[in-house]
Amino acid sequence: MYTFKDYYHNKVELSFQPQPFSAEPKHVWVICRYRDQWLLTHHLRRGLEFPGGKVEPGETPEEAAVREVREETGGIVSHLEYLGQYKVSGKDKIIIKNIYFAVISDVQEHTHHDETKGSVLLDELPANLKDDKRFSFIMRDDVLVHSLVHVPDNAGR
Repeated sequence: MYTFKDYYHNKVELSFQPQPFSAEPKHVWVICRYRDQWLLTHHLRRGLEFPGGKVEPGETPEEAAVREVREETGGIVSHLEYLGQYKVSGKDKIIIKNIYFAVISDVQEHTHHDETKGSVLLDELPANLKDDKRFSFIMRDDVLVHSLVHVPDNAGR
């Protein structure tokens, strides 16, 4: 278990065990690989980030992960793997997210133009990502750093 502060100084608890905070999380975040590249979305307000969002009523977190990847990047998920879960304790609310890793088989046109500019492919994530203002606050805390350790070797290649 890891505990740290996020970009906004909220307490974050991160675990790579099955469902440590909730059996029914309301949010998902998906680290994506398409061939030899990272697949991100360009959120209109936040900047570059891996896709994710809310679990809709009647939807499993896995279904939400696949849907969010498709809507925000146009990516077609061929393999989805649970990595972990984290809890953000903010001033007003608590958010619990499942973290997934996805292998993408194809990238088509994304469908949520009101939220994102679509897909962005990167050969590498920058070493100074925490200080890179092009990236969303979601990408700039220790959740990503610790999660990348759990991404399978040679994934998406």
